[in-house]
Amino acid sequence: MASMPASQLPLFYNSLVPVSTQFHQDYGLAVQTSLAWTSITHAIPLTVDEFSVAQRSFPIIFGMGENPAPLALLSLTDGLNLYVDRDGKWEDGAYLPAIVRRYPFMLAKLGPDATELSLCFDDTTGIVSPDAEDKLFDGDQPTATTKRILEFCEQFEQSVARTRGFMEELEKLNLLTDGEVTIQQPDMPEPSVYRGFRMVAEEKLQTLRGDQARKMIQNGMMGLIYAHLFSLSQITHLFERQRIVMSIAPAQS
Repeated sequence: MASMPASQLPLFYNSLVPVSTQFHQDYGLAVQTSLAWTSITHAIPLTVDEFSVAQRSFPIIFGMGENPAPLALLSLTDGLNLYVDRDGKWEDGAYLPAIVRRYPFMLAKLGPDATELSLCFDDTTGIVSPDAEDKLFDGDQPTATTKRILEFCEQFEQSVARTRGFMEELEKLNLLTDGEVTIQQPDMPEPSVYRGFRMVAEEKLQTLRGDQARKMIQNGMMGLIYAHLFSLSQITHLFERQRIVMSIAPAQS
């Protein structure tokens, strides 16, 4: 059974094998009782379809490098997720990104020459196993569960494609800039500065030509940009949450 090399795997995945009746006819999907596997991730990729809801829960930033992607910022420190507790429970009321809800499944090409995407899963997790009751197959036919998973993964890939188009347009218009947020609290002698991300530059946005701005309003880009910009105010709140968590961590350890 073919699997993807570890070096090519996306965030969260340790292995990836195609779902098949040959090897997984008796396999089922267990209910996830813990999201502890997200606890060491401080930024999780988002698609543009998630901006309007995600902005209420955390800052939306853009990554660095040649192909920056939208990210939900979960803390200001690598290896720390403030939205999942020690029991692996995601914070009540906080948005759960689609990439987390998709795991352990995803659509992937099975080889460099493949033209179609196949439904795959991470077989190192116990979420998909022969012991789980919610079966993937009924005989040689996919069950309603498998069809639902496949539909979600297909919708996710469509969202990813829309996100790529959005990012390409931001790059084309040269709207991204290196981000910097200065945080000053009354009890802090010196302000704290958070860097290492990209954001839309408001001054560049304000100098767009009228036809460019109209097009962005009509195609929904402007709304996405302002969802991102409004969400940045939450970096201060995230900073304060992190200070509290870090201050009580030694006492709990």
